[in-house]
Amino acid sequence: MPIRQLSETMINQIAAGEVVERPASVVKELVENALDAGASRIEVATAGGGLNLIRVVDDGSGMPEEELALAISRHCTSKLGDDILDIRSLGFRGEALPSIGSVSKLAIRSRTRQADSGAEIAVEGGRVSSVRPAPTNRGTSVEVRDLFFATPARLKFMKTERAEATAIADVIKRIAIAFPAVRFSLSGTDRSTLELSATSDDVEGRLARIAQVMGTDFPDNSIVIDAARESVRLEGHVSIPSYTRGNALQQYAYVNGRPVRDKLIASAIRGAYADVLPRDRHAVTVLFLSLDPAFVDVNVHPAKADVRFRDPGLVRGLIVGAIRQALAGAGIRPATTGTQAMMGAFRPGTTSYGHPGPANGHRAYNPDFRAATSAGYEPQRSPFRPLDAGFAEAAQASFDTGPLHSADARAGLTEVAEVLLQTELGAARAQVHENYIVAQTRDSLVIVDQHAAHERLVYEALKNALHSRPVPAQMLLMPEIVDLPEEDAERLALHAETLARFGLGIERFGPGAVAVRETPAMLGETDVTQLVRDLADEIADSDTSDTLKERLDAIAATMACHGSVRSGRRLRPEEMNALLRQMEATPGSGTCNHGRPTYIELKLADIEKLFGRR
Repeated sequence: MPIRQLSETMINQIAAGEVVERPASVVKELVENALDAGASRIEVATAGGGLNLIRVVDDGSGMPEEELALAISRHCTSKLGDDILDIRSLGFRGEALPSIGSVSKLAIRSRTRQADSGAEIAVEGGRVSSVRPAPTNRGTSVEVRDLFFATPARLKFMKTERAEATAIADVIKRIAIAFPAVRFSLSGTDRSTLELSATSDDVEGRLARIAQVMGTDFPDNSIVIDAARESVRLEGHVSIPSYTRGNALQQYAYVNGRPVRDKLIASAIRGAYADVLPRDRHAVTVLFLSLDPAFVDVNVHPAKADVRFRDPGLVRGLIVGAIRQALAGAGIRPATTGTQAMMGAFRPGTTSYGHPGPANGHRAYNPDFRAATSAGYEPQRSPFRPLDAGFAEAAQASFDTGPLHSADARAGLTEVAEVLLQTELGAARAQVHENYIVAQTRDSLVIVDQHAAHERLVYEALKNALHSRPVPAQMLLMPEIVDLPEEDAERLALHAETLARFGLGIERFGPGAVAVRETPAMLGETDVTQLVRDLADEIADSDTSDTLKERLDAIAATMACHGSVRSGRRLRPEEMNALLRQMEATPGSGTCNHGRPTYIELKLADIEKLFGRR
């Protein structure tokens, strides 16, 4: 077949295959156009999950009549100058409208603020009508009907109407977080509506918009992020470790105001929470990166969801460092969902443990799990004071308060207790079921899982000891030669000094190979070849060598689990108070190494509600 020039319609349909993946893609492009036009109000209406109808109406600057024909022509845009690296708008390619028009029935009405009347242009399957006058308000209205009617094969790949409608709502929410001063509304044929009222562009307004999208629980369970490194600024909010989700769908990231789904950012979030969350739980985050447009390439994918940073190591390091610093500075905070679950447990008609359901992202704390994990372990010696004879005997009194004190001594103890009541976790009052410490603060009741809490304390102590000095290494009797692609071998060689601190000694061994002479003593016998290849893959992916550090941390976590206070160990009052004080002084002690909560707090006001006193 001879080479021939494709028709304009065919070119647009090919482009539509990249830009218009599903109805949500259309909504994204049209809403971004409205925002680039300076809209303060955007209304979206859909039918049939967006396949039958998508209508986007805005109050932006509008388009003059003479530019409507250009608007539906490929590679025509008002948003890009002469420098492809200087992109300061959401759209810039000039492909969206002609691509949409080539696979649907598209109608655009627009009117500028200065014009007395508006104009309209229509495109049906790539066929363009002439521009004609039309009555319309100031701004732009874009109507898309019968999406993919011109390419019916694409319809076979669409999901259910509800799934497509859900994807559209997700797109609106994701964009709306970055533009809190804009009012958004979404309506569908199922009579469901999404209303996001305008707030403001400051921190409070942004948090209010986040609460509209992610729920009112999030602000109370989040930490503010505000950090900078060189020319990159990071702002936003991240959840405390005890407030999690079962997937990463509620991790929102923005680069210069553009919503992105970037694997480097996702990897950085996982790395920042690696020590405080289990593998099957995910943090809730909203992060805004601001940097010079020349230092980030957004022109790497037609959907503009992927970006490429000039210095990915800098960006990853900023995210990991900022989140970890924020978590450490936030002290210990229980998730408010834990309080809600406890409140529900005391109300008639709730399920076991008062679990309010998966929507709040908090798993009910199951004592049976703790009993199972503690089975087979002997009670261990207290880390706080010598263990008295018979301390853990089953026949021991349920709580030994010691001998009676004189009036003067009791007065002194009262003063000490009053001081403890002012602390975050308060004064220990009792131990129940040989596992839970009940403490009282000035205005709340605190219940602590003694094993989970002490496990975190031991783990942090082991980590500090592990990373404060080079990790002990064991020399291999014979160096192990690992064959790698040349670029991987070169990357490992560049990170050799960092790897040596963690006990892994490597050096170049000719082209395409490295020699491993030492491995971390903590790892014992290990698959050296697989370890080195995993490290090479991670360095290639994110320019870090965290895999080795994570393996060593995992060993420290296992040691902490077996070396901490067991469930079933009875503690004396001074031991319980010592545990509470250490928790207050240890960052991240609100969760154990596996991500489970170490304590739950119930405010006095909530207790009074349970008894009808309020």
